[in-house]
Amino acid sequence: MKLAQILVVGLIAVVSPLRAEVAHVAVAANVTDPAKEIAAAFKAKTGHEAVLSFGSSGQFYAQIKQSAPFDVFLSADAARPQALAEEGFAVPESRFAYAIGKLVLWSRTLDVSDGEAILRAQNFAKLAIANPAAAPYGAAALELLQALGLEQALRPKIVQGATIAQTFQFVNTDNAELGFVALSQLAGVAEGSRWLPPQRLYGEIRQDAVLLKVGASNAAARAFLDYLKGPEARRVLEKSGYVLP
Repeated sequence: MKLAQILVVGLIAVVSPLRAEVAHVAVAANVTDPAKEIAAAFKAKTGHEAVLSFGSSGQFYAQIKQSAPFDVFLSADAARPQALAEEGFAVPESRFAYAIGKLVLWSRTLDVSDGEAILRAQNFAKLAIANPAAAPYGAAALELLQALGLEQALRPKIVQGATIAQTFQFVNTDNAELGFVALSQLAGVAEGSRWLPPQRLYGEIRQDAVLLKVGASNAAARAFLDYLKGPEARRVLEKSGYVLP
């Protein structure tokens, strides 16, 4: 082998991980776009690949308990990762908050800048929220309506998305005039109007990540969680509208 070839082979060995692996990551739907950006940067930096699946936290919780082959879980709440750790499906000491989400009322067609007034006036046909049983942002929206004393009055107008991603689509396609979505989903969205409800109207949406028992020996899974704690990933989450823990 020529000297130049030896140098090239040696350089590849230096810059490439000794053994690149794949981690399967269950990701709450509200984190779709930032998770894709984070996964791409993670692969570029480490050589490991994070294969992402998106859905509601409640659906993933049930699937993980039925032995779904995920290595890492990025939830939209803290309760489900904690429950998985307590029930023996996740590594307890690996759990940490990676983001704090914000709920927002959004409409493409109505002026919802005074969201409380709009909700009280009820001059709309459909209000979209995510399924409160499966999606933490849906539970937060329901909590907000209860705090305003409007749950019963607005119940006939509520349409539920299976995930927060579907809820966003309801509003984006005008199948609902307005809806409660995640602030992160509006990153880069200029059209329409929005209302950021006071935090006193709903509980903090702490989003936890956890290493699942299936992925406990997976180097890529552990590396992905480490990367998620780092400055590059945190910058992506912050620009997407999350509060950093």
